Amino acid sequence: MINQGSDVLRELIRMLVRDLGILEKSDASCCGVSLAQCHAIVEIGRKETISLVDLAGLLGLDKSTMSRTINNLVEADLVQRDLDTENRRYVVIQLTEKGIAVFRNIEESMEDYYKGIFNSIPMKKRKQVLESLQLLKDAVESNNCC
Repeated sequence: MINQGSDVLRELIRMLVRDLGILEKSDASCCGVSLAQCHAIVEIGRKETISLVDLAGLLGLDKSTMSRTINNLVEADLVQRDLDTENRRYVVIQLTEKGIAVFRNIEESMEDYYKGIFNSIPMKKRKQVLESLQLLKDAVESNNCC
């Protein structure tokens, strides 16, 4: 019984990730950026300024991979990278005006899409869905910690 539950959970999450991944790839490419760049732009935009190390940790990437992604975003004039005035080994990243426009475009597209999904859930089940997703997120985080 327990294995059946975990098998169903795995299959449902696999299909959900697949379906959402297709959406993210198509929306990200509309903005002219890769999926990895899209995730970086969103996190930078939400934080306004962030260090390279903190961004890598947030996205679960190593520093060298994050650095390459940021280099590409700098070359595309979407991100500005500066050395911290107090600690010159600390790199501070923020979006340029062009990057802010891409960030807003991504956020608006995702907001519209997820509003449509949320509104497709029966009204009396919406709270249950959100609570279940929070439980799932917490369970994933607790199993990834060690």
